[in-house]
Amino acid sequence: MTNEKSKILTAEEEMQLRKPIEEYVGRIQERIDGLRAEQSPNKGEISRLIQDAEGYLSKHFDSEYYQKVKAGCELEKAEVKSNYDQKIAELKREHEQIMQKLSDHQEIKDEKYVYKNRLFDAKMKRDKDLQQIKDRRHAAYTYKFHLIDLLRMSRFTIGESIAQKWENYKYAFNRRTFLLQNGLYIAIALIFIMLCIITPMVKNAPLLTYNNVLNILQQASPRMFLALGVAGLILLTGTDLSIGRMVGMGMTAATIIMHQGINTGSVFGHVFDFTQMPIALRVVFALVVCILLCTIFTAIAGFFTAKFKMHPFISTMANMLVIFGLVTYATKGVSFGAIEPVIPNMIIPKVNGFPTIILWAAAAVVIVWFIWNKTTFGKNLYAVGGNPEAASVSGISVFKVTVGAFIMAGILYGFGSWLECARMVGSGSAAYGQGWEMDAIAACVVGGVSFTGGIGKISGVVVGVIIFTALTYSLTILGIDTNLQFVFSGIIILVAVTLDCLKYVQKK
Repeated sequence: MTNEKSKILTAEEEMQLRKPIEEYVGRIQERIDGLRAEQSPNKGEISRLIQDAEGYLSKHFDSEYYQKVKAGCELEKAEVKSNYDQKIAELKREHEQIMQKLSDHQEIKDEKYVYKNRLFDAKMKRDKDLQQIKDRRHAAYTYKFHLIDLLRMSRFTIGESIAQKWENYKYAFNRRTFLLQNGLYIAIALIFIMLCIITPMVKNAPLLTYNNVLNILQQASPRMFLALGVAGLILLTGTDLSIGRMVGMGMTAATIIMHQGINTGSVFGHVFDFTQMPIALRVVFALVVCILLCTIFTAIAGFFTAKFKMHPFISTMANMLVIFGLVTYATKGVSFGAIEPVIPNMIIPKVNGFPTIILWAAAAVVIVWFIWNKTTFGKNLYAVGGNPEAASVSGISVFKVTVGAFIMAGILYGFGSWLECARMVGSGSAAYGQGWEMDAIAACVVGGVSFTGGIGKISGVVVGVIIFTALTYSLTILGIDTNLQFVFSGIIILVAVTLDCLKYVQKK
């Protein structure tokens, strides 16, 4: 043990090990700085000096400095842990001895409280000592890159950049934080891997094929619009329960306008006939109507939410009931059949088997990402979601931002329902889209958009939508009952929100 302790370096001993390296490279650095200060610096001489310094570092830094510091840190870490174990055993022994002498209930309670505090103090001291050791080892490792940074003026090779990023990741890594942020993704990935293994056994066909991946992305594309829309509301600590009904309304309106021939059903007793309009104009008109209808209702919900501080749960639930009631009453709940067969090929054609509806979703992702991250409205969205009072004091109109988020959601809902109509070749009815609001909200939560407000990324929304669509698709291929699929979704939502709450509590 004495020999091992002699290898644990003090701060002064570490500096003595580093001194020859500092002096050698320092002399070269002074010469390089002098050459760079000249009007016509000798670049060849500068390169030679840099190579000389780097060669010295390569030969001496690890073997004569870093490895010795690292070994000393490992020994010191083991000593700290050993001292902690001894301290805990000592505290436990003292506590048991004191408890044997006590009989009063209050004294016993006080002793337990004192013992608990002593254990906590010992743990804090251990963690502090371990962190200091970790800091020293990290500083020793990065010192080499500090010298290279001075020599080359911040020009690192790809390998050096990767090495620094990996070291910084290991240094900042926290197991608890990692599991809170990625635990759900790891669990879902394991479930998906299990499904990929089980599916060939049950269905005699692989799950992870090119066509299946395209099918998943194709199904996810309209839902991407819905998730992107509600993500902005969740960012404001809100939600939207009317998404599914808006999809039904948009699908119905789009099917009526793009219907193949005269409509067989009526709206408030009137049968519409848009066959006289050019097909291209009908397609654009259907999109405008979908966006207009959805935006009107989201703007109404946004107004009541912003003006009267009404919780979005209430305002959007009212929307859900009104929309479903109106559309069902107007259409008698009937489905309007198929749209013109040429329209899907106009909007979302397949190019060499590739469904271009995916490109619509990709464009929406890019546009919403730009709005969130590169515009004043996007920055205000995060500010209001994080702290509306502070945002208001700083001059941001909370009313305008809230209504704007609802209007943007309505535009996205309208686009999504229009694309879904083209994908399904019509079949619009008031009942279509039931439950889609849960999928959209769940995708956002799984993707890391926090209900606590002001936290979320577009990349997370995309991942969340793809995860939910892939799981649903996989379970459907396996023949799992739809009702059981709801159970899976419910569990995932519960776990995702629990992890989100834990992150919020930890931050507080």
